[in-house]
Amino acid sequence: MANLNSLGYSRPAASMLARGEPMVWLTGAGLVVGLLMVVSLVAFVFLRGAVTFWPATVLRAELTSGIVAQGEVTRTESFTPDASFLSALNAADRDRAEQEIKHGHGELKRRLVRIGNFEITGEHFMWVEDFRIAPGGEKYPEWLVVLERMSWGRFYGTPVAYLANGEVVADGPAAAWAAFEAGDRGEHAAEGLVLRLVTSGGQLSDIEVSEIVRGYRGNDLDWADKLSLYVSRWHEYLTAEPREANSEGGVFPAIFGTIVMTLGMTILVVPFGVMAALYLREYARQGWLTSVVRISINNLAGVPSIVFGVFGMGFFSYLVGGSIDAIFFADKLPNPTFGTGGIMWASLTLALLTLPVVIVATEEALAAVPSSMREGSFACGATKWQTIQRVVLPRALPGIMTGAILAMARGAGEVAPLMLVGAVKLAPELPLDMTFPFFHPERSFMHLGFHIYDLGFQSQNSEAAKPMVFTTTMLLMGIVLFLNAAAIWLRSRLTRKFSGSKF
Repeated sequence: MANLNSLGYSRPAASMLARGEPMVWLTGAGLVVGLLMVVSLVAFVFLRGAVTFWPATVLRAELTSGIVAQGEVTRTESFTPDASFLSALNAADRDRAEQEIKHGHGELKRRLVRIGNFEITGEHFMWVEDFRIAPGGEKYPEWLVVLERMSWGRFYGTPVAYLANGEVVADGPAAAWAAFEAGDRGEHAAEGLVLRLVTSGGQLSDIEVSEIVRGYRGNDLDWADKLSLYVSRWHEYLTAEPREANSEGGVFPAIFGTIVMTLGMTILVVPFGVMAALYLREYARQGWLTSVVRISINNLAGVPSIVFGVFGMGFFSYLVGGSIDAIFFADKLPNPTFGTGGIMWASLTLALLTLPVVIVATEEALAAVPSSMREGSFACGATKWQTIQRVVLPRALPGIMTGAILAMARGAGEVAPLMLVGAVKLAPELPLDMTFPFFHPERSFMHLGFHIYDLGFQSQNSEAAKPMVFTTTMLLMGIVLFLNAAAIWLRSRLTRKFSGSKF
């Protein structure tokens, strides 16, 4: 056979698009970009949230104006001043600022100091520019202490005396602090115990020991002391109730409410979603009506979540809950029992919100079961339901679990519907406790997602709340990841058990 090239024929060069290499690189690049975005977001939240409780050094800065700024340095940044900023300075400060601008490439440095002592200063934070600090005015005093209190936020000062029932029992910084550390504090402290401190302005302030949650010398902590304080703050955060408008204290009620609501939603949505998908796939006659139902289900997945919240408030809270109150709790009216937001109505509302996810995933899982398995079951004499129960459902369980995982992940992070059907800023009573009947579906509850919204947009102390936003976000992501990991582990076991059905 003659060589075609010798006869003048040549094979046309194959296009790279025909071989598919560019699309391989394009799809791979899309995957890498998506992973980088997700990993970067998660890493950013976890890094910012993990350092919230690490103790900072306590600064005492004497300014050229005579003011003393005293507290923890929470943030350091550089900024470019405008003409109006410089013109507002006095001559001496302006000269120092211009010199710093000259040597700082047009920028000035400043620190955000948490000055605390709100009942005295009326402020929680104060910006301190470096050029405003008097020569030699930046100090880190040994006896400058930090007090975390039940109310009014943190207090910064130097201890000068320790009093019991109005009498001084320890005088001087060392003796007063030793007496404070030797005794109980917080709700366990005896009445009449007072720690007297001098503030940055030279004022004497008496702090009741029973109001002090935690106290430490900010500039006298070694690495082990800082780690112990860090762990103590995390323990309080995970086990205690919030205080100071949710910007201090713990979030245990929010953790508890989030988990109970998510599990309740999952228990409600999975059975109904599976039953609906079974009917559509196994029993319903495939026609235009079934197609309309499927399209409607898919459209429900795109409805804004706040719409479900309005529906839940109107139907569950007002209509169903109001009817229950009228029949069983008429003696308590006009104060509603079930006719207002509660954890049961919140779970039902989010179950409706996530129902399309479960139905679609379950239908796909049922469709993935080979028809030969159904036909073999029928050939052995099994009925329709026996075939579904013993052949189809077990092999579709991994796919059903996928739908449950997706529903759980979406429902746990929703906030807008919960604002209308039960989530509150502070819930003193948990929906699940040791008092009969143990589960109280009518109670309002706290939720980590709503807690994040409240900290970020409703807190009067936004700077103090900002680190807590990242910490609470990290906690919510961790809980969702834990619940998903448990569901994925269960799905993996089911997949290995029924290896003939991959989904």
